[in-house]
Amino acid sequence: MAQFKLDQKNNYYLSIDSRSYFFERFNEIPLAGSRRAGLQLSIFQSMVETEPTSLSLCVADGVVVLCPPDCTERSVSVFGTGIYASVSSVCGAAIHRGVLGPSGGPVRVHKMQGRHNYMSSYSHGIQSQALSRWSASFNLTSRWSHLSRSSVGTTALPAAAKPDCQMDIAMVIDSSNNIGKRRFRLQKTFVAKLAAMLRVGSTGPHIGLIQASDSPRTEFLLTNYTQPKELLFAIKELAYLGGDTNTGKAIMHTVETFFSQENGGRRGHPRVMMVLIDGWPSDDLERAAILARDSGINIFLVSVAKPVPEELAMVRDKDFVKKAVCKDNGFFSYLIPSWFSTTKHVKPLTQKLCSLDSLLCSKTCYNSVNIGFLIDGSSSVGEGNFQLVLEFLAGITRSFDISDVGSHVGAVQFTYDQKLEFGLFEHTNKEDSINALRRISYMSGGTATGAAITYTTQNLFRRKGPGRNFLILVTDGQSYDDVRGPAMAAQKQGITMYSVGVAWAPLDDLKAMASEPKDSHTFFTREFTGLAEFITALVRGICRDFTENN
Repeated sequence: MAQFKLDQKNNYYLSIDSRSYFFERFNEIPLAGSRRAGLQLSIFQSMVETEPTSLSLCVADGVVVLCPPDCTERSVSVFGTGIYASVSSVCGAAIHRGVLGPSGGPVRVHKMQGRHNYMSSYSHGIQSQALSRWSASFNLTSRWSHLSRSSVGTTALPAAAKPDCQMDIAMVIDSSNNIGKRRFRLQKTFVAKLAAMLRVGSTGPHIGLIQASDSPRTEFLLTNYTQPKELLFAIKELAYLGGDTNTGKAIMHTVETFFSQENGGRRGHPRVMMVLIDGWPSDDLERAAILARDSGINIFLVSVAKPVPEELAMVRDKDFVKKAVCKDNGFFSYLIPSWFSTTKHVKPLTQKLCSLDSLLCSKTCYNSVNIGFLIDGSSSVGEGNFQLVLEFLAGITRSFDISDVGSHVGAVQFTYDQKLEFGLFEHTNKEDSINALRRISYMSGGTATGAAITYTTQNLFRRKGPGRNFLILVTDGQSYDDVRGPAMAAQKQGITMYSVGVAWAPLDDLKAMASEPKDSHTFFTREFTGLAEFITALVRGICRDFTENN
């Protein structure tokens, strides 16, 4: 029996047959296909006997050990009466039970559930064999008397992605001759760790995968696997393709086909493409990357083992990283020195992928704005014309991507009084928002536009967001109160105002209420039937304002 214990200084000890082994950190994490927790630790022998207290955990049928997240190519080993533990150089770990004497001898190997990639490791004169040859014994060539505490630190397993990490992620992996079969397996392990930390699910991220080779191959779509265990198994079963590193071709394929609604793309959810390249691509990335940016897709380029100086002559475009990423600001490119040291990069890369506020390429005006409609319901408008106003506003709404994580619309009707018809976050899809507009009942009454602007500022735009809040005012006449003061106050709160006047609406008042430049934020028509002609210009104006402010 093995026991894990905690002393008063928060050090943990592995106690076996009354002997203590010191280690730095302890974390419980679930093992795939297992009902019990795995134990993640880095083990060292303690030279000082201590009296362990507090926490105690018994593990039946052998000790289960996982590699620490920041393990390097060094190996650390512990052995003593009844157990030998090895942490291999490729971040695999295995437990070997039995007595190891000076002459070696047979040992019984305890296979850990959920791990299938143990490689051979050599440490302190002991050679362990690969998983496929676990029936053999070890050879002990020299007796080891003391293992000092390692200088290599460990970190706790990073927390999984935030539950609000709601995005659609296409993973484009390298399956070319450049990476080879061995590094391809390491790449799959790295991708699996990323996927496990992201925690796919109906309310979280969705993940699909494409292999880059001579021709791209979609392995699974965003909605094929909605449970983490299924996704990890699908990654494990990926077959190596070989061929050229045509990453540009794979990016183009992904942009054109992968994020469609038919293939599981969700409206309003940020679109992310994480591209893994071993070394450098065989083709050009720039054209495909431009199309991705124009499509609102955030490309993260993860390059592993960048070209050494003597290889640079073979690189087609030395600036391929800058040209490929969503924005050349350092956030969207990530360099990993070697496939043998990827584990410590899982957490920071996951954090980048889930940084919704930094996903600049998905922040288009169509899916990132809050639009308020301030509708004149005075007696001079009339029932028939009021319906034309509502259809005009429905046409504007139709141009935007309305969703819980995308754009929002809300409406206020005014006469002398004001009425909040529906709030910005009340309807989370386009159809419901348009239906809500069409259900608005005509009020009839006087015209107090200034008071209506103040009411809307206080009751509709309660959430602030620079460059995101827009107010479209539609009126057909003279206001009975001051409009300049309330309009200036609204603009100081970050609301961009568009004035749309019909019939007898004074042009001076319309321009006074509109944001700068006045001419591009002011619209006027003699007839209500002319409102529809403004839809395209208004949408373009909102997009222009959004782009300039973001």
